[in-house]
Amino acid sequence: MAKVKTSFFCQNCGHEAVKWLGRCPSCNEWNTFVEEVVTKKKNDVTAFSKLSKKTARPQAIHKVVDAPQERIELHDGELNRVLGGGLVPGSLILFGGEPGIGKSTLMLQMAMQETKQKILYVSGEESDQQIKMRASRIGSLNPNCFLLTETLLESIFKYAEELEPDLVIIDSIQTIHSESIESSPGSISQIRESTAQLLRFAKQTDTPVFLIGHITKEGSLAGPKVLEHMVDTVLQFEGDRNHVYRLLRSIKNRFGSTNELGIYEMLGNGLREVENPSEILISNSTEKFSGTAIAATLEGLRPMLIEVQALVSTAVYGTPQRSATGFDLRRLNMLLAVMEKRCGFKLGAKDVFLNIAGGIKVNDPAIDLAVVASILSSNADVAIEKNICLSAEVGLSGEIRPVNRVDQRISEAEKLGFDKIIISKDNKGIQQKNFKIEIIGCSRIEEVLKEIFG
Repeated sequence: MAKVKTSFFCQNCGHEAVKWLGRCPSCNEWNTFVEEVVTKKKNDVTAFSKLSKKTARPQAIHKVVDAPQERIELHDGELNRVLGGGLVPGSLILFGGEPGIGKSTLMLQMAMQETKQKILYVSGEESDQQIKMRASRIGSLNPNCFLLTETLLESIFKYAEELEPDLVIIDSIQTIHSESIESSPGSISQIRESTAQLLRFAKQTDTPVFLIGHITKEGSLAGPKVLEHMVDTVLQFEGDRNHVYRLLRSIKNRFGSTNELGIYEMLGNGLREVENPSEILISNSTEKFSGTAIAATLEGLRPMLIEVQALVSTAVYGTPQRSATGFDLRRLNMLLAVMEKRCGFKLGAKDVFLNIAGGIKVNDPAIDLAVVASILSSNADVAIEKNICLSAEVGLSGEIRPVNRVDQRISEAEKLGFDKIIISKDNKGIQQKNFKIEIIGCSRIEEVLKEIFG
């Protein structure tokens, strides 16, 4: 009997070593090496190389024929936006998220909606009956959607060759294994080999492939880091189980922007697209509360209004607390220092809590002014009028700095019925006659406070 060959792999980056190492020389992470069987069968070829004889030859770049391919436009508008305008033929998409967040539901819902596409849905985690039960709950069944409960990669390619689908969904990549690698499903070598063969299949047949991936307890995609480099697009599905809203983000996209955001609402019959995010990010209460301000922000090409909530109270313990949900804590500390140093507000001995309503995380500096206004509103216990919106960055000297594409932010605030929007006086090219909403330009925080509180 031949001796079994084993190697050690880094779970973070996939680096291979002949012996166990405490620290990975590639990514410098500690205690990430695991031992795996890596023996390949003799005279074995990869699963898809049996099906394709296509070979590539070097050619001059100016002789390459430019043949633009039309994207496959999906019925799901949010997924379309995040992908950059539809599915690119031959693309490999990694779709990750926490357990129970709705990854399989979203993919199955998309498969039920695309009635003009022949779809192969491969599940290694559920039976046909379980998938049919969930699909019936989501809505009408798509006769062009074919289910395959299989985990062996060679069998998946065999049925894909017979069916010739327009789209393949793998649920999930951690359950798929190839006969060419003698290791258990979910191991680093199996995930890497299976993904490499699926990538070859997608490119040589121009078939887009979705790979659903698991998430580790640290929040990163399970498997080697090289997996994210191999695929064309990495999508992250996130949200709080205690809330009904789910956010779809693009972490990597070779065919579009990585700043786009898709928003869904989890219902009993599936996921509903939220076309107007402001409906979930702004409370509909008519009562005024102190510590609340409305900011106009941008996620990719989409303008939206969000509600910034702040609470300022006297510190009970010696060291004041600083807490931020959905906002960078270091930036919050910077804005507090600016208010104390430049504007004279004594906040150093007070607890400050900040929250972005709706469970969304915002990195846009245009909400700085709304953060400052909400903190000062809570500190003075004076409510801000609900018809006022803010959109500007705050500098270290207390100046109000301009932000990009402010005309889109103004149009969104006007569309949602706001009467005033406060921006930087340095925003050029903005003319009041082009908008019905009153545009107020300010250059210092003191001017903003005068406009808000009088």
